[in-house]
Amino acid sequence: MASRDTISVGLEKGLLDQAPAVDFVGDPRAGGIAVFTGVTRTQSGERETLKLSYDAYPEMAESEIRVIANEVLERMDVCRVYVRHRLGVVPAGEASVLIAVSAPHRVAAFEGCRYLIDELKKRVPIWKKEHFSDGTEEWVEGGAGP
Repeated sequence: MASRDTISVGLEKGLLDQAPAVDFVGDPRAGGIAVFTGVTRTQSGERETLKLSYDAYPEMAESEIRVIANEVLERMDVCRVYVRHRLGVVPAGEASVLIAVSAPHRVAAFEGCRYLIDELKKRVPIWKKEHFSDGTEEWVEGGAGP
């Protein structure tokens, strides 16, 4: 299992900032840092999305994110991993998830980000509700998507 100083995970109620993520994953062994930011989009199919709201069982969600981060460190040639996910309301245009991975080579950094977001969407107990411009709301099924 990776040491705590190579992984940083958390759930946030406020805006996500890339600067602390890039700072945390900085490592003299790293030749590349990949950052993925998932942003609330304004369209879901034919409907206009105003905002998303996220809820979670925080202790379980953080624990599972840490498990996934450890998988990345154990399976891929990466140096450090940072993951933050928003809870509460996230308006269109704002970030709901932020992932940063450093690695000696760019391919591993990109693959680490991809694995983290795909597995997070499949396995982590974070629930998402879409709020549409017509006043309706709808819980969204989890899944990695394309």
